[in-house]
Amino acid sequence: MNVIRLANDRPSVKDDFPVFAANEGLVYLDSGATAQKPISVLDRMDHFYRYANATVHRGVYRLSADATDAFEAARKTVADFINAEAREIIFVRGATEGLNLLADCLGRSDLLKAGDAVIVSELEHHANIVPWQLLRDGRGIELRVCPISEEGGLDMAALEALLADGKVKLVSVTHIANATGTVVPVKEVSRLARAKGAMVAIDGCQAVSHRPVDVRDLDVDFYVFSAHKLYGPTGTGVLFGRYELLEKLPPYQGGGAMITTVTFEKTEFAPPPQRFEAGTPDIVGVLGLAAAIDYVNGLGWDWIAAHEAAVMAHGEAVLRAIPGVTILPAGPERASIFSILVEGIHPHDLGTILDNHDVAVRAGSHCAQPLLAKYNCYATVRASVGVYNEAADFDRLAAGIKSAQKLFGKGA
Repeated sequence: MNVIRLANDRPSVKDDFPVFAANEGLVYLDSGATAQKPISVLDRMDHFYRYANATVHRGVYRLSADATDAFEAARKTVADFINAEAREIIFVRGATEGLNLLADCLGRSDLLKAGDAVIVSELEHHANIVPWQLLRDGRGIELRVCPISEEGGLDMAALEALLADGKVKLVSVTHIANATGTVVPVKEVSRLARAKGAMVAIDGCQAVSHRPVDVRDLDVDFYVFSAHKLYGPTGTGVLFGRYELLEKLPPYQGGGAMITTVTFEKTEFAPPPQRFEAGTPDIVGVLGLAAAIDYVNGLGWDWIAAHEAAVMAHGEAVLRAIPGVTILPAGPERASIFSILVEGIHPHDLGTILDNHDVAVRAGSHCAQPLLAKYNCYATVRASVGVYNEAADFDRLAAGIKSAQKLFGKGA
């Protein structure tokens, strides 16, 4: 397996990502959708399938015992990454499944009953809207929506007002908005929610690859994220839950591994986290996630923060210098994402033209239709950065935009 090399050992972090060697000249600005994978992650997954493949939690033979040890060590790696306990980490297919699991299990528990209210915000990905709508329609909860300010940040005064009557039992909001890069002040959200006795759930998909996350310091009850936005594989994700709350939740699915005993008369369920992990898990995906965390830790948060801040500052300056380009607002703090409109050019057309310049961006609604509707648009071009991006990537993006403007007769 490869040894992780620190970023200052060579000119570019791109050296660690095989996709760039295979696609010469590629500018990849779609990490908000899915991040590229370093060789250390690919090697870890390949090694397991080639030389160590066995199921976990079942076999008494050495290969299975070794796989179980590696799987549970990965759980500890994830827990340490967000300052949680290993028993508080539930492996799921992604943040979407984590949020659906949470909504479904809360709705069948005593923690959330008909007539109780849940707050989401206008910043949310559909995965943090639709599960709560399903719970509203099926179980009779009330769904409240916290607006954003004119500057694009979460309206904290409005949040406090929505909490005032004491009916809210859960506030579920994003950490960083996937469509605009808005950073939500999670600690303040938690403080306001706690004052009214409400639980707090956070969608951390866009946060975990850009900043350290400490669930104890943030004082949250639940936190979800996906491996593939953290330089890991698709199909794997994490739901963190405070253990004392997880113990109160019923299972999400039934099957093997989540039970202690089964008869035709009664089933006794395993304690968390096994209670929520029915069936054979995505073992290699979990190992890939742990390898991705090792990679990020190897780079170091100080380096990541400084590098991405420099890239984002250059990107903003370059984009704002182009006539006809509008950047959707992000409030007091923006992280890793620009969502842009170019006057007279449909985002899908712009995305296609940029692809002809080997610049990969996302064009569409970004699974955030209510947020884009707030800005009277139904699609944008989104440029989102990762550790492998460089300031020059935004120069290439700007050149592609200007080329599109000329093609549409909009350029200078």
